[in-house]
Amino acid sequence: MKERVAHICSFLPRCRVFADIGCDHGYMTKYMLENQLCERAYLSDISAASLRKAERLLAKEIAAGRCFPVVGDGLEGLPEPCDLVLIAGMGGEQIVSILEKFPLPQRFVLQPMKNSEKVRRFLVARGAHLERDVTFSEERAQRRYYDLISGSAAGGDAYTEQEFRYGRDNLNGNSPFPFLNKMREERDKLRNRLAAEGMNAKSRAALTEQFHEREEIIDEIQRTL
Repeated sequence: MKERVAHICSFLPRCRVFADIGCDHGYMTKYMLENQLCERAYLSDISAASLRKAERLLAKEIAAGRCFPVVGDGLEGLPEPCDLVLIAGMGGEQIVSILEKFPLPQRFVLQPMKNSEKVRRFLVARGAHLERDVTFSEERAQRRYYDLISGSAAGGDAYTEQEFRYGRDNLNGNSPFPFLNKMREERDKLRNRLAAEGMNAKSRAALTEQFHEREEIIDEIQRTL
């Protein structure tokens, strides 16, 4: 199992009915069923060709009536409410476009590939409670960072502007090292860009502000370690 997939699986709680939206190969659904974390599961993908990859992996579970493939756009086409919905590996705007068409799932685990801030703003505006909002990393030749947001439809949260941009748990030091490394890398890239010549004053001022914000975040996290 890939490192990213394994990390997402570690955030999946026990439920009754699980839905994996944009399921790709179906690894996370297989994890839920093999570990008896759900009674039944739905594999959903907008592409029938893509869905066949997951159908092959989960052929035994489908034959046993524990897993059901659905060709559909997001949550459309699911025959019953699912108390846990996973959407991983899509852009934040795409995740929002899927969720905004329906009431929020009872519980959700979301892993946007970009535009995480838009996902946070959407969820908070809908009155959701974000239980975990963290950055994790996948160690390769070139390290990659991912945000993971999990929570429930009810409860409500109030986020600061900085929490919307970076994630509450990251800023609170609840998952310090991947986020800290990410902030250091972004700070260093900003420093290199600021060292370049020929930049107009407005662009330089914006980059300088971003640089100092990351410096402050790094200092704050390091004080908690």
